[in-house]
Amino acid sequence: MDKINWCLKVKNGIELIEPNENLAKGYVLKAEEALEESRIAKSRDWRISAAYYAMYFSLYSVLMRLGIKCEIHSCTIEFAKRFLHDFLNQQDLDILEDAFQARNDSQYYVDKEVNKEIYEEIIKNAAGFLIKCKNIKPNPDIIKAIRTDLSKRKK
Repeated sequence: MDKINWCLKVKNGIELIEPNENLAKGYVLKAEEALEESRIAKSRDWRISAAYYAMYFSLYSVLMRLGIKCEIHSCTIEFAKRFLHDFLNQQDLDILEDAFQARNDSQYYVDKEVNKEIYEEIIKNAAGFLIKCKNIKPNPDIIKAIRTDLSKRKK
């Protein structure tokens, strides 16, 4: 089954809500706080988690502008891959996926080590990802097309 279709059907997956600029701004603030924490945290694991959440909250602010709610991180990332390719390039999406995996590995496992190059790439690119997401301002036609596509798939 297509992952987007699965995400539309599963509890806490992708759902359409009213776009909310106030929530979008709130998630940008959370992203900025997480980014700051990624800079000052002493633990490598916490730096990874904070950098990931800086990116995730940045992306979630975009979803709030579009009127999309999703509580499953892998579905949020899949949404970005499928619908935000005009705004995020493949490198952005790869770093986001690497950060998601690194955060899972460092948070849930004591025997998994995050590769040094991936760690450095995540830390180096978190701020740029946040800035990029803050500047995503989809026009009404794009918003309508995304919401129409999701509505059709939901049926």
